[in-house]
Amino acid sequence: MRRLLESYRALPTGAQVRLAKRTSNLFRTRSRTAARGLDTSGLTGVIHVDPAGRTADVAGMCTYEDLVATTLRHGLAPLVVPQLKTITLGGAVTGLGIESTSFRNGLPHESVLEMDILTGAGEVVTASPGEHADLYRAFPNSYGTLGYAVRLRIELETVEPFVALTHLRFHAIEDLIAAMDRIVTTHRLDDLPVDYLDGVVFSADESYLCVGTQTSAPGPVGDYTGRRIYYRSIQHGNLTKADRLTIHDYLWRWDTDWFWCSVAFGAQHPLVRRLWPRRYLRSATYGRLMRVERRFDISDRLEKLHGRPARERVIQDIEVPIARCVEFVEWFLGNVPIAPMWLCPLRLRSGDAWPLYPLHPRETYVNVGFWSTVPIGATEGETNRLIERKVSELDGHKSLYSDAYYTRDDFDRLYGGAEYRSVKTRYDPDARLLELYQKAVQRR
Repeated sequence: MRRLLESYRALPTGAQVRLAKRTSNLFRTRSRTAARGLDTSGLTGVIHVDPAGRTADVAGMCTYEDLVATTLRHGLAPLVVPQLKTITLGGAVTGLGIESTSFRNGLPHESVLEMDILTGAGEVVTASPGEHADLYRAFPNSYGTLGYAVRLRIELETVEPFVALTHLRFHAIEDLIAAMDRIVTTHRLDDLPVDYLDGVVFSADESYLCVGTQTSAPGPVGDYTGRRIYYRSIQHGNLTKADRLTIHDYLWRWDTDWFWCSVAFGAQHPLVRRLWPRRYLRSATYGRLMRVERRFDISDRLEKLHGRPARERVIQDIEVPIARCVEFVEWFLGNVPIAPMWLCPLRLRSGDAWPLYPLHPRETYVNVGFWSTVPIGATEGETNRLIERKVSELDGHKSLYSDAYYTRDDFDRLYGGAEYRSVKTRYDPDARLLELYQKAVQRR
């Protein structure tokens, strides 16, 4: 923390504050900046694990890869582990995260007991439900515009060494969502307890629920860290199919191929797969390749060379109430040429809403993730704008890690504008940090 504070104090008076970091899991188009960032080199590890109390104190820039490696040694895991290894704990809390435990454990910020936050005013305050509670509750979905998490104390849960998977095929989206709703309500599939739940939509008549149950029973396990591809293993001709993974490999099952997006780099071609070093089969590699592609506009140049229009990035995660999910998925399949899609149900753990991402307590939502490109339209962000309107029509929200096109009024209505400004004024009175609308929408 000392180096972090020293780097803050070394900034010129009134200079904009930002973190100095080489990687990011944000997918917004951002202007390059020469501004010096804060030194986060001392904020990358697990500080302490309390196995008896099932808690961990973690530095804000610690990746989930390092966090999970530490907690699994104690037979423990964070309550929600986002899908990509390079996501940091601080990033998942200030920018939201989700995974297949979210139907029972909510979102990552809900398991935070307290956190030390470096505010825009240069002070480190400890925020919890009882102390600096306004900052504690507004921090999720603030994307570093209210401050940076330096230390977080989080809850952990006990995990077994293996996960037994059952993949259920559906021929209609409405049947899949109905089955998902039943499992969210009961936490069971027939007589089987359910610990993990997500799904994949390949088309209107081919979709799957992936149901996971923790187990200590020994036996053979699958391996999707090399030539075998996890999402392809879900597809099959029968109505059900079983699989087993170690808990470690289950938590990172999507990272090897960045869900299915590694196909854009040829990593799923059998010959390329055979030659591609296993250590580079991971989302961090594809992220670096994507940043190079965007820097030099390689894809658009190739499209132009073939006489085709440039393409619009549609990289989004949205949440809609489960009662509206069938409507959204069927609309999406009919209007946006992107598949597969990821589905992940969630319910808030607590009875209170979080002001900057105001989902209703005691209501089930479904996260729908889709990540690809479409031919560019007549206006900037045409397809993304179309999706934003549909999501709002269905009483949903979308995550702000990627491009957004909301008007200021719509943004304030959806993302707690009044509450945000009150907390912003208190903890960043001189506006040393970017404002949320400026960061999420305007900086393109």
